[in-house]
Amino acid sequence: MAQDTILIVDDEPYVIASLKRVFTDEPYEICSAAGALEGIEILKNNPVKVVLSDEKMPDITGSEFLAMVREQFPDVIRIMLTGNASIDAAMKAINKGEIYRFFTKPWDDRELKFAVSAAVDKYNIEEENRRLLEIVKRQALNMKLLERQFPGITKLERDEKDRILLPDVSEQEMTRIMAKFDKEFI
Repeated sequence: MAQDTILIVDDEPYVIASLKRVFTDEPYEICSAAGALEGIEILKNNPVKVVLSDEKMPDITGSEFLAMVREQFPDVIRIMLTGNASIDAAMKAINKGEIYRFFTKPWDDRELKFAVSAAVDKYNIEEENRRLLEIVKRQALNMKLLERQFPGITKLERDEKDRILLPDVSEQEMTRIMAKFDKEFI
């Protein structure tokens, strides 16, 4: 089973090292970047589920970076870390980057681990929901196609006691329908 990938973006190497230590015993693959452009490249080439970004970086702010992440990789869950916990920075991160959580430095290791774990779970649940939605869409399309080929086949008739009434179809007709179904839908 592939590990869940977390991306840490911070221009301070000691912060990246510290965050990597926090997640040493966790089942994550950790990628790191010293800035936004490097972070975007990692996102393009890796199945990242969660991004932890510093707010104050030399090239662009974390809020701007997370807004780019939201735009280019909308499924990735975004978390902000900052040493400068201003209301303005928090509002920009929330409004521009639609972040999942906001942490100040120094952070509480347990709280950060819990937030990242919850973010990974959220990503996985949303991914599963997208997968299931695609299945439902395909099934609905198949039902429409089937109904077009065999009008009335998807309709249920019930008696006065709400029992399903089965149509009177010959074995020959059923074999023909199944053969056509297998040929066109499977």
